[in-house]
Amino acid sequence: MSKTPVQFRLNGSDKAVFAEGGQNLLDTLRRDIGDFAPKYGCGQGTCGVCTVLIDGEPHLACLTLAETVSGRNVETTSGMADGSELHPLQQAFMDHFAAQCGFCTPGMLMAAKALLDKNPSPTRDDVVEAISGNICRCTGYEPIINAVLQAAGGQR
Repeated sequence: MSKTPVQFRLNGSDKAVFAEGGQNLLDTLRRDIGDFAPKYGCGQGTCGVCTVLIDGEPHLACLTLAETVSGRNVETTSGMADGSELHPLQQAFMDHFAAQCGFCTPGMLMAAKALLDKNPSPTRDDVVEAISGNICRCTGYEPIINAVLQAAGGQR
């Protein structure tokens, strides 16, 4: 099978890999680069646990071909903290117990980050819309929504 060179920035660092034809970004991140923050859930784009930001926009890594990120900027939750200082969203998720089992957390954080990067003062409805593509089976969504709203008030 032919491989395609893929060069992109991941959380601020240049990366270069050879991706197999048709390989998705999730497999590239997890298997080839070792960034295990995006989770494998459904593999069909319905659960949202693999959400990453590509040039600031949320994308499902399980449905994104690796070769399409060449020359682009990819962000995962691995790049959110600043050293030992948590990103305001990460801290708010902890404060509100919004990460119960933690499986949906990376996707939720990425969807919320995309929202707050574009709209630092979202309404509750804005938050609900932003995370609507992410399924959580533990929290009932209220702690997550409250965490995002808290982070919006305390953005750096």
